[in-house]
Amino acid sequence: VQLQAFGGGLVQAGGSLRLSCAASGFALDGYAIGWFRRAPGKEREPVSCYSTGDGSAEYYEDSVQGRFTTSRDGAKSTVYLQMSSLKPGDTAVYYCAAGPTENWPWPDRLDSWGQGTQVTVSS
Repeated sequence: VQLQAFGGGLVQAGGSLRLSCAASGFALDGYAIGWFRRAPGKEREPVSCYSTGDGSAEYYEDSVQGRFTTSRDGAKSTVYLQMSSLKPGDTAVYYCAAGPTENWPWPDRLDSWGQGTQVTVSS
């Protein structure tokens, strides 16, 4: 089971970025793939996940509601996090993770983690 995350970078406040998480080595049915982030000096927190079973997305951070969108490209087994109207407070290392849908958003119950990708939003 492998997850590969990419797409981070430096962007000005108000800008957009799209993160990608490519999954391989396992069947996605019944799984949710999503994102956590860890800002400097803060605990890791769940951001969102995409359930491959019913195609629904869940957002765990009130601050990203309406700005972030999680989606999937089924043909590529890739889940995206489209981030718009970025704020300096979104600066963090973003990690993608996968696990049974019912185990979200608890990180110790998830099966796989990708490497982090840095997102930096300048003011």
